[in-house]
Amino acid sequence: MSDFNGKSIVVTGGSLGMGLACAHRFAAGGGKVTIVANDKASVDEAVASIGDNAAGFVGDVRSKGDMEAAVQAAMSRHGGVDILACCAGIQRYGTVVDDTPDEVWDDVLDINLKGIFLASKFAIPEMRKRGGGAIVAISSVQAYASQTGVAAYTASKGAINALVRAMALDHARDNITVNAVCPASIDTPMLRWAADLWKGEGTAEATLEAWGKGHPLGRVGKSSEVAELVAFLASDKARFITGADIKIDGGVLSKLGIVIPD
Repeated sequence: MSDFNGKSIVVTGGSLGMGLACAHRFAAGGGKVTIVANDKASVDEAVASIGDNAAGFVGDVRSKGDMEAAVQAAMSRHGGVDILACCAGIQRYGTVVDDTPDEVWDDVLDINLKGIFLASKFAIPEMRKRGGGAIVAISSVQAYASQTGVAAYTASKGAINALVRAMALDHARDNITVNAVCPASIDTPMLRWAADLWKGEGTAEATLEAWGKGHPLGRVGKSSEVAELVAFLASDKARFITGADIKIDGGVLSKLGIVIPD
């Protein structure tokens, strides 16, 4: 693959899960990847797993200064910024509105939503200098439909889709495309954390299998599958796609809860 030769790519949340899969996919396509995450050990491990086409930056997506510095790091190492993949995100259960601490609400919205705003704020001017670029944000099927007890997470994901539409319109003149990818259950460290949290008397693996059966395709998705969609939207093949939110959900949002018996 050589679809990202000569491209400089910043991946926030790039040391784990879908972000790491995206970083691997961009690097496999010849791109020069700057992995941004707040844990040095995981950043170092991610960079080592990719090799020469990757560099790391330890920073917090909630910090304006860190995001400015991350973009500058990509500039100094790789000569510019062509693509931004916003993959940083957290989930917090039990966020019923009348019982959610302010700090939990702020943490979810700041990481999931403000992180995209801040990374884009500094990446867009550099893309403009290059004559255009692409931004892809990881959203969720919970931008469309919600579980119970996840008000903060659902609000953040719905807002991501709205922000993507706004940025797509505002920066079309700059030849910058902006799109969202909306996964259902994907096998990531975060999903496995949730499975362990909700396993009850069973096992995390059994919980993951049960969740997978809730998707018409009968399984949870793979991070590599999400990375392929992100890579397509960031590539030159998708230059006429902008302002889109694309589901990658194993068919889960196509299914009604009321099932006709066989």
